[in-house]
Amino acid sequence: MLTTDSLRKIDREVAKYPPEQKRSAVMAALIIAQDEKGWLSNETMDDVAKVLDMPPVAVYEVATFYSMYNLRPTGRHKITLCTCLPCGLQGALAAADHLREKLGIDFNETTPDGRVTLKEGECMGACAMAPVLLVNNKKMLDYMTHEKLDKLLDELK
Repeated sequence: MLTTDSLRKIDREVAKYPPEQKRSAVMAALIIAQDEKGWLSNETMDDVAKVLDMPPVAVYEVATFYSMYNLRPTGRHKITLCTCLPCGLQGALAAADHLREKLGIDFNETTPDGRVTLKEGECMGACAMAPVLLVNNKKMLDYMTHEKLDKLLDELK
């Protein structure tokens, strides 16, 4: 079950919509639940469905469509690197190789110490600043040179 604090946050999101449209807060509610739990288990998504008076399958559809939702446990830090064509042509593929080598893992894997999960992301809308990545779905970093990537990994220890 979600904590009282998370339920309060979800209620604030629900209040942004007309009462008959409380389902519109599903994306925000999933982020709040994920921030609390670290990932979205079926049980957690069922809790969100109950709070929003939605069928659980409708919540699952949202959570499985968007890559920002963690449907499995992840490392303490999730690095999502955009590898779409424009970013790939501007250094993202080299950045991916560098991250995989430094971390000793591939995309969709977590370091043995549970510190970092590496994900491949879709367009983040910052092609001109490639390579770009998201840290924990909250912080976007751009122009990621090998030196900047190394510094980021040091900071995430």
